[in-house]
Amino acid sequence: HVQLVESGGGSVQAGGSLRLSCAPSGSPYSNYCMGWFRQAPGKEREGVAAIDSDGSTSYTDSVKGRFTISKDNAKNTLYLQMNSLKPEDTAMYYCAAAAWPIATMILSHFGYWGQGTQVTVS
Repeated sequence: HVQLVESGGGSVQAGGSLRLSCAPSGSPYSNYCMGWFRQAPGKEREGVAAIDSDGSTSYTDSVKGRFTISKDNAKNTLYLQMNSLKPEDTAMYYCAAAAWPIATMILSHFGYWGQGTQVTVS
């Protein structure tokens, strides 16, 4: 069983940066696909970035070149570095884990979710 706790959200001005962290506990997450999702008010939850056990990554088009997903297996921590933030990036951001062999951002693949951390860009 994997438990996920996100941190690092906050309020920034457009063009600024934030780094989100996710600390899984329980089962080793190194064998899972890990992902970041976001949900803005009135909108569906969408995939932002994912990384598989081999370190291969996938990004949604709107964040390519601005966001970077990474993980530190020694610290058992997942990160999302967000640069050049835009107001449309404002959302609740969720960390999630999937028992899936490749980087995926299909919602139904993810069985474990954190509580979310708010990112507001003005």
